[in-house]
Amino acid sequence: MVPPAIGQSLSAAIGNDARAAVTGAPARPIRVGFIVGPTGVGKSSAALRIAEALGAEIVNADSRQVYRAMDIGTAKPDAAARARVPHHLVDLRTPAEPLDVAEFAALARAAIAGIVARGRNPLVVGGSGLYLRVLRGGIFPGPPASPKIRRELEALAAERGIGYLRARLVEVDPEAAARIGCRDLYRTVRALEVFQLTGRPISVHQREHRFAARDFATLTVGLAMERRRLYEAINRRFDAMVAEGLLEEVRALLAAGYDPGAPPLSTVGYRQIASALRGEVTLIEAIELAKRETRRLAKRQLTWFRADPEIVWVDAERELERVRALLGDFFGCADEAANA
Repeated sequence: MVPPAIGQSLSAAIGNDARAAVTGAPARPIRVGFIVGPTGVGKSSAALRIAEALGAEIVNADSRQVYRAMDIGTAKPDAAARARVPHHLVDLRTPAEPLDVAEFAALARAAIAGIVARGRNPLVVGGSGLYLRVLRGGIFPGPPASPKIRRELEALAAERGIGYLRARLVEVDPEAAARIGCRDLYRTVRALEVFQLTGRPISVHQREHRFAARDFATLTVGLAMERRRLYEAINRRFDAMVAEGLLEEVRALLAAGYDPGAPPLSTVGYRQIASALRGEVTLIEAIELAKRETRRLAKRQLTWFRADPEIVWVDAERELERVRALLGDFFGCADEAANA
């Protein structure tokens, strides 16, 4: 399948609009789930379990797992995991062939089109914020949240049900209502909140935003962990990478002639180990530097994701069942519509 261009509708890529024209029914937006979060929080293992439970296929949105021969240092899903659940956009390029965000978006959209055509659910997983932003279609950053309005809307939902809020949303912003999942209270509240604050539908704001070309309905779930425990998990994971052969992996990449100063080998972990192999620092120093830089990377990722009002945050250690339930309900809405 030829990857759709970034501006091309994903619905057009799989013929959704054409089918709607024949049947006379309105085209349903394609549903794509996202699992995001900082490095080391456990996205890959959680996504594997959830994808198995929901009949999903995984689209990788980690900017380093797209490269071949970079397995240990990227925590790439192993062959057994990829046999359990199909993974897309893994091992696409050599480290000498950088993948830019435009290429990623086109390839990811093609992968999603194929997954949907097979009757499966697409689940995008990763921590590369820009990849996720461009693929999802953009982040509408404002206006700032109003705790008062949110409390009022959530109280109405508790009293009368989410269907009451959705009916209000259909009246003021039918375009957003068509995109937002039928049980997605968070985004329903956000859309109504924006309308109350600005007097304009959130869909209008999104169209005016430069990342606002949305081809599908989305639910983005963020995995969170208490900061101290996350940092401990990052340190343990890097020690495990070294034990599994990260030094040998980096040594082989350098021996193959890949430039350690160019992407992707200049990324966290690979850069520090390459420095040790060149004798610039000791191995112990390199490991500590890599851990520190990975913790800093996680902090930057959290800052990026925390600014996204669409992410529904859950505890990565205690609420994985909630992730499955949220995504199960989200994907199930499409089935209910199809059977109506």
